[in-house]
Amino acid sequence: MISHCFVRLIMQHYKDMTISRVLTRRRIDTLGDFPLRDALTNSIDDLLEHSDIIVECTGDVFFGTEVIERAFEAGLPVVTINAELQVTTGSHLAGKGLLTEAEGDQPGSLAALREEALQMGFKPLVYGNMKGYLNHNPSLEDMTYWSKRQGISLEQTTSFTDGTKVQIEQVVVGNGFGATITRRGLEGLASTDLNVSGQVLGLIADGVGQPIVDYVLPSGYPAGGVFLVCRHDEMQAQAIEYFKLGPGPYYVLTRPFHLCSLEVGKTVRRVLAGGGVLLNNSVSPTLGVAAIAKREMRAGEIIARGIGGFDVRGEAVKLAEELDHVPIGLLRNTVLKRPVEPGQLITFDDIEVQPSRVLDILTQQQQTVRQRIATDTQPTTLRQAL
Repeated sequence: MISHCFVRLIMQHYKDMTISRVLTRRRIDTLGDFPLRDALTNSIDDLLEHSDIIVECTGDVFFGTEVIERAFEAGLPVVTINAELQVTTGSHLAGKGLLTEAEGDQPGSLAALREEALQMGFKPLVYGNMKGYLNHNPSLEDMTYWSKRQGISLEQTTSFTDGTKVQIEQVVVGNGFGATITRRGLEGLASTDLNVSGQVLGLIADGVGQPIVDYVLPSGYPAGGVFLVCRHDEMQAQAIEYFKLGPGPYYVLTRPFHLCSLEVGKTVRRVLAGGGVLLNNSVSPTLGVAAIAKREMRAGEIIARGIGGFDVRGEAVKLAEELDHVPIGLLRNTVLKRPVEPGQLITFDDIEVQPSRVLDILTQQQQTVRQRIATDTQPTTLRQAL
């Protein structure tokens, strides 16, 4: 859906741009309905040779990482709409070239709303997502039904429903903007009034002493957008109340939509104009998304896929507190070495991981995180000794 809609958008509304190549792993003769069939290619080399900028929308951590690394070798910037990749290998990639999440999905939409808020003098305390439905362990039958009804893949439908996607999205935002989480898996407030929920989340963020990422489950008002909870200068309070944002000190700014592929072109223009990164997972992440077992599993069982599968779901964690967690984006045809219980956090001791470039990157990143944590804690230890 993303590639079809994006190509149509550029063809019809961006007369200063041309889609030169569209890379696909599928057989080209099976894609007769693609809106720009002559641009299709199975060759990464062909893609890179004819491009000034790459838009990555594979939805795949492993293939997406391969393409982005090749793009950086060729000196090309990359706009992605793939939060799953960002939270898995994005921090490594962000140190190798220009990588930015696009507007359109919730993380990019939050980043754009943040830029607007900062320009108006607001100080974000909460980066919020609105989630319309949540079932941590949906059935294959239900997910198959909703997948066909909504016209998206079974894997996407499942990751949206079991909460994995919102956890991934909010972790990318947290890492990108130096925000944290209040607990594993986020608060996820049930909400009948976003302004009231925003006040609660603002109080929580002030108590933490650091901006936070979280989400709400709306009831009685539409979901699907993003929001910020902000503070502003006290001297502006009277004017802001007149502007219908309430008496403060917490102000809720909303963006009630995110239009996915229809917004990606804005970020492409931003990068081509020298505007730089809108959002990425940062080169020094503090948050990750751990794999949590959905069901009882025995040693020897295979986890066919992490994101969008029926064996595990994702939960946001602080890296410093869960150093041994398995990032959910790594799991693909992974064998369990020992049994796990429902709700258990999967560690590297629990699994037999297949060699891959993604594993290499995560191993290196895990070592970097351990070194950073050791460095961060050393001064405290010295002071206590003195």
